[in-house]
Amino acid sequence: MNIENQVLGLIRLSDYIKAFLSKKSENYNENDVDFELLIKKSEIENPWFTVENQKFALKQWADLLTDENINNWLKEYSISKISKRVGLILAGNIPLVGFHDVISVVLSNHIPIIKLSSKDRYMIPFLLKKWKEFSDENVTFEFVERLENFDAVIATGSNNTARYLEYYFKNHLHIIRKNRTSVAVIKGDETEDELKLLAEDIFRYFGLGCRNVTRLLIPQDYVIDRLFESFIGFQDIINHNKYANNYDYNRAVYLLNQEKFWDNNFVMLKEDDKLFSPLSVINFSRYSSLDEVKDFIAENEENIQCVVAKEELGLNSVALGEAQNPGLDTYADNVDTMKFLSVI
Repeated sequence: MNIENQVLGLIRLSDYIKAFLSKKSENYNENDVDFELLIKKSEIENPWFTVENQKFALKQWADLLTDENINNWLKEYSISKISKRVGLILAGNIPLVGFHDVISVVLSNHIPIIKLSSKDRYMIPFLLKKWKEFSDENVTFEFVERLENFDAVIATGSNNTARYLEYYFKNHLHIIRKNRTSVAVIKGDETEDELKLLAEDIFRYFGLGCRNVTRLLIPQDYVIDRLFESFIGFQDIINHNKYANNYDYNRAVYLLNQEKFWDNNFVMLKEDDKLFSPLSVINFSRYSSLDEVKDFIAENEENIQCVVAKEELGLNSVALGEAQNPGLDTYADNVDTMKFLSVI
C-alpha cells in the first residue's frame, strides 16, 4: 500500500473534476468529451440521474477531496496492516452514493470487491480508473456481478432487502444499511433565503436520497404559504416525467380518498405523523414545544439519517441547505465505516 500516492491521486482527481466542470462544452478536449458523454449515458439509462444532478454530485466530491480534508479524516484512524477483500453492494438511489464506501475501503488498505447498482453503472468505474491513473497505479479494486471470496461486506438496501442481507451475510463481518430519511425543524423565524436553502434539502436529487427531507416539524401557528413561496426555485421539477408521474399518482390518491393536503402544482404538503412520505409529498406536523420535537426525533432515531435545523435549537443538526453536503467523517446510518474497516 502507498497511501500517500492514493491521497495524492484523490487530490488530482478532484482537480480533474473541477477543471472539467469549469469548462464550457466548446472548450472541451477529447477527455472532457468522453466525460460528458458518460454523464449523458448515465442519464439515458437512469432518467433520475439528470446531467445537473450528476454534476452537482461531482462538484460536492471535488470540493470535499482536498489534502486537508482527507488527512484530517484519516488521522483519526489506524490503517489496517493486513489487506482484506471487502465486498460492497452499492446503492443507486442518487449519483455516486456508494463512492464514500469505495474510497474508505481503499484508504483502509483493503481491496473493494464492488457490486454496482444497476442504476449507477458508469460513473464510479470511470472515477476509479482515473484515481488509479492519478495515483501511479496504487489503487486496487474489482467489479463483480456476484460477491464471492470476501472477508467482510458493506451492503445497502431497502428494509426488506436488508433482512435478507443480514441472514445471507450472518457468518461474515458486515455493515448492513436500511432505509432512512431526514427531517427538518422549522423554528419560525427563518428568513426567505434560509427557507430557500431548505428547499435544496428537500428537492435535490428529486428527494430520493436518505439525506433528503421528507418530514417537517413546524410551529403551531406557522403559515404554510411561506414554505410554498420558498419552493418556487424548484418548480421545474414537475417537468421531469418520472417525478410528474409520482406527483399525479399521489395527488389522485389523495383526491379519491378525500384526504386533506396542500398543493402548489409540483409538490404537496400533507399533515401526517408518518416519517416517510411518498415522492412529491412532504409530510408535516405542528409542535408547541421543543420537547415534542426532541421526543419525536428520539422515537424515530433509527430511521432518521439527519436533522436539518438552526443551530440554536440544539438538536445536533446540520444547517439549512447542508443536508446534501456531508463530510468525509459523516457516515450513513451513523455507523463508522472507517472504524469497522480498521479492525476486520
